[in-house]
Amino acid sequence: MQRVFTAQAPNRLWVTDLTMIPTGEGPLWLSAIRDAFSRRVVAWETSTRADADLVLTTLEYALASREVEPGRLIHHADHGCQYTSVKLTTRRLRAGIEASMGSVGDSYDNALAENLWMLIKTEGLRGRTFTTRADANLALFEYIDGFYNSRRIQKRLGYLSPVEFEEKHYAEQAAAGQANLKPHPPVLTSRSIPSEQRGNLNRGPDQGFRDRTTRIAVQAEGGPVLFATPW
Repeated sequence: MQRVFTAQAPNRLWVTDLTMIPTGEGPLWLSAIRDAFSRRVVAWETSTRADADLVLTTLEYALASREVEPGRLIHHADHGCQYTSVKLTTRRLRAGIEASMGSVGDSYDNALAENLWMLIKTEGLRGRTFTTRADANLALFEYIDGFYNSRRIQKRLGYLSPVEFEEKHYAEQAAAGQANLKPHPPVLTSRSIPSEQRGNLNRGPDQGFRDRTTRIAVQAEGGPVLFATPW
């Protein structure tokens, strides 16, 4: 990708990576896939092990929740053994997905995926300790599905959230007669979401979380001053 993490439409370039969340029960490994067009997290999964099964499950969930055209999607990752595994390579080939990998040991070659970890850990998890892996999973759900995808505005997206940016894209396509506008309800992005939280995507995170990161715009200098990331 030559460090060019942009796309002209959804489901043209996905970036993916792994990170670890510490808990009282031991490490919880988080795998996520992010769409370069809208910066939306299209799928995420957690596991006690950072293995090929984890990244494969994440890819399967992404494919099940998105409309992917064979031969038009690039899947970008680092050279971790999970991403070079036979399991994942075989599944990509079956789905008609082109593989892309950065150079060995260079985080800048997967900067868009690394940036997601910064957002999750500074905005959603910083200052929190998790007694159990279930507690960490709930916090991830509250941030990714309850806030980031649907309400976390970004400067590069014109101060829209990832979901809003994609909806704007589909609406413009429909207006131009290029596609039929279809409603895009909130989509669960992970099987790791606690069962008691499924169906509550519009419920905001706890009050402490809202105090740390807010969607509210403040009018100043004739325009909105917004909490946003250049990514």
